[in-house]
Amino acid sequence: MKHLILPIVACFIAGACSNPKEKMNYPLSKKVDTVDVYFGTEVQDPYRWLEDDNSEETKNWVISQNKLTDSYLKQIPYREKINKRLTEVWNYPKVGVPFKKGEMYFHYRNNGLQNQYVLYVQKSLDDEATILLDPNTLSDDGTVALAGITVSEDSKYLAYRIARSGSDWNELYIRDIATGNDLDDHLMWLKFTEVSWYKDGFFYSRYDAPEKGGELSKSNEFHKVYYHKLGNTQEQDELIYENSKYPKRLYGVGVTEDEKYLILSEMGASHGNALYFKDLSKKSSEFTLITDEIELDHSIIDDVDGKLLMYTNNGAPKYKLVEVDVNKPTKEHWNILIPEKDNVLSGVKLAGGKIVASYMKDAYSKIEILNLDGTFKSDVELPGIGTAGSFSGKKDENIAFYSFESFTTPDIAYKYDFTSGKSEIFYQPEINFNPDNFVTEQKFYISKDGTKIPMFIIHKKGIKLDGNNPCLLYGYGGFNVSLTPYFTPRRLVWLENGGIYVVANLRGGGEYGEDWHQAGTKMNKQNVFDDCISAAEYLIENKYTKPDKLALKGGSNGGLLVGAVINQRPDLFKVAIPEVGVMDMLRYHKFTIGWAWAGDYGTSADNKDMFNYLLNYSPVHNIKDINYPAIMVTTADHDDRVVPAHSFKYIATLQEKYSCNNPVLIRIEFKAGHGGGMPTSKQIEEYTDIWSFIFYNMEILPDFN
Repeated sequence: MKHLILPIVACFIAGACSNPKEKMNYPLSKKVDTVDVYFGTEVQDPYRWLEDDNSEETKNWVISQNKLTDSYLKQIPYREKINKRLTEVWNYPKVGVPFKKGEMYFHYRNNGLQNQYVLYVQKSLDDEATILLDPNTLSDDGTVALAGITVSEDSKYLAYRIARSGSDWNELYIRDIATGNDLDDHLMWLKFTEVSWYKDGFFYSRYDAPEKGGELSKSNEFHKVYYHKLGNTQEQDELIYENSKYPKRLYGVGVTEDEKYLILSEMGASHGNALYFKDLSKKSSEFTLITDEIELDHSIIDDVDGKLLMYTNNGAPKYKLVEVDVNKPTKEHWNILIPEKDNVLSGVKLAGGKIVASYMKDAYSKIEILNLDGTFKSDVELPGIGTAGSFSGKKDENIAFYSFESFTTPDIAYKYDFTSGKSEIFYQPEINFNPDNFVTEQKFYISKDGTKIPMFIIHKKGIKLDGNNPCLLYGYGGFNVSLTPYFTPRRLVWLENGGIYVVANLRGGGEYGEDWHQAGTKMNKQNVFDDCISAAEYLIENKYTKPDKLALKGGSNGGLLVGAVINQRPDLFKVAIPEVGVMDMLRYHKFTIGWAWAGDYGTSADNKDMFNYLLNYSPVHNIKDINYPAIMVTTADHDDRVVPAHSFKYIATLQEKYSCNNPVLIRIEFKAGHGGGMPTSKQIEEYTDIWSFIFYNMEILPDFN
């Protein structure tokens, strides 16, 4: 009797169950007697068995959860109309920014609904482009994706990496660009790597082959750098660098454009890297240390006249550009070319004999052209508030390309002439959507501790601020990731139906540099949740929306955000969509690459204070019987970045403890991963279900006339 009464009392105290819909009959999730002890504190983990992604029990549990979710979504009467409209707005030609290697130009293209983008090549910008690599031919269902490419400097060969079913594991192949045929070279078990051509081969990084059954969950350790010579087998590859003292570090290499220097980057937890270089013109040369300050960012752009240009936040939280003399590479000899400024220096390129400096002002783009000595030459005029990216050009050529997008304008490719300082449109897509009907505002609000936080608010022109608008709040807040304006057709159905879309630039991101990032890490993580809660309160207080019309959404670290915030303030939201979230903060570091996030999160093994801090906000460990919003968790069976066990354990706990009537469901995609490379067809299906779930639980009838 006690077991039946207590949840009802708790739900009444926290707020009466307001949803009149009948409580769902959730699949049974068995509980096991698993207890961990942290610094003398016992923590139960009754759903530990769901961490085994290979067990029949877990597979059957997944099937039963998906069956329930499918049956719920199928009852939504306008689900097919949402799918039809999403398909319509998605179906427009997309052409990426060209880049040049040797005498060839390359770009990506999608005819509208192709599952994967296709790589094209052309001899000049006036010639007809032909298909070089079509990933859509690599699988029947589009689940084999192109994970990355590198063209050799002489444009003879294409090294391309593929990922299967969304996994982070890559395979590598080599294509002869002239013939379009693949060589026999085939490399396996690449992860977290780029490819850098040198002479008749290339450098890359990989792990040893994982034990069978542990490919998608076991901790990734002992990253190594190799050199592969064309025509050799992988077993013949030369080991270039390994460090057995630090199994949980990542190692990547790159070659300067003139192939004189090999740059080695050593990365630890979450952010920052140590940096070394080797003179490839000297056979006996060893790696020389530039800096071992591994918690700060250091990146070599290229070399100019014997000096390495390095982009860094070392001594400059908003970043700077310095010259590193290879004869005196240590910090005290660095020469500042671009000093730290008020706006964040978000990237640097060399093109047209100039330095292209990209800045971020309040989370949107500005671009400056500088002389090689760092002095200002001119601004690049941009169309408005948005994000400029993919700036590509050769150091000794006057033409370069870049892209520009906003929340309501798809990527436009621009050609930039360094001689005239002018941009012209190279390619602009036509889409079945009128951006002139919508407006993007930037507002600033005050968080709990008095910090001013920016947010972007996108909506139809002329809406009434009467508190009745449906609104979706999106956030991330971590890992130095900046949420700048970006276009996606997936949100257009929401905007067309009067929905307000809000992106909050929470602390933990990189919008204002490293200080902003650090203000949302480890024992400052609650700042991120407070920033999100304050954003919701601002939207409600200023009559953009009300709790019954407000949804919260975020993915990965943003899924953690959603889980933590709705535990703390469920009263603010009607719907919550935690996507591929980090939900178990006590065990996240034990799976795949989870250990690399410790720089942002800390771990439960660090010390008692860090353990208690994590325990106090970990989504799985703070679920209570309160009136939660309607929740649909999303994850995928091949997610080996944030393993699906996080979402499995979270929803099992929620379904066990929650006694009110809002649905708490999980949608588990098959043959998909953390999101990268997901085919168009699966993206449309996923967002059909997300929008259907949100509209239905807000009791909104979308209009498609």
